[in-house]
Amino acid sequence: MPDCLTTRRPAPRTTRRRAARGGAAVALALGASLAAAPGAWAHDRLVSTDPAADAVLEQAPEQVVLTMSSPPVGLGTQVQVTGPTGVVSTGEPRVVDETVTQSLAGERPAGAYEVQWRVTSSDGHPISGSFTFTAETAAGGAAATTAPTPDVVTSSPVDGATTAEASPTADGEADPVVDAPGDAAAEGEGVSTGVVAAVVVAVLAVLAGVGAVIARRRRRG
Repeated sequence: MPDCLTTRRPAPRTTRRRAARGGAAVALALGASLAAAPGAWAHDRLVSTDPAADAVLEQAPEQVVLTMSSPPVGLGTQVQVTGPTGVVSTGEPRVVDETVTQSLAGERPAGAYEVQWRVTSSDGHPISGSFTFTAETAAGGAAATTAPTPDVVTSSPVDGATTAEASPTADGEADPVVDAPGDAAAEGEGVSTGVVAAVVVAVLAVLAGVGAVIARRRRRG
């Protein structure tokens, strides 16, 4: 046969080397992708909180701040803070860079507080958690005040005189003023003396008239 029609086959050793090189390249590429995958697939995480978890504070703060590992998404982010008397978080959380800030109400009593949070990671995956802290004294409440007691002026009787005061009845009307027994007795004695004197004067007048008549008759006789 002519030399141009003759087909030469590569040696078996050369074929094996090429296959080994190709497999090594594929293995290196797969390993690199697997090594980079955890960083690309990992979700954001909570780095720190203010107040810190399980902290004991003199007073409850005006706000709670969460710091994430990457800037979260504002949509779907929620923070609820519950105190001894109920929910004290107010308004929507504010997302600025890696921080999420939640304002608290003006009056914050003493006691235990719980923070429940839910944040949307930068990759769109929601993550959530909770922590607690304690406040030893109340904050933001108005101090209790006691109204002054008005002075009561009590007038005493003058010169030993006794005054009878009228007291209100059940119908709201005042009872009439009742004179003291001594005054009633004095008035009774005055009336009786006047009547006796009048009777005596009348009797004397009658006797005087009778005596005058008798004297006239004796003179005529």
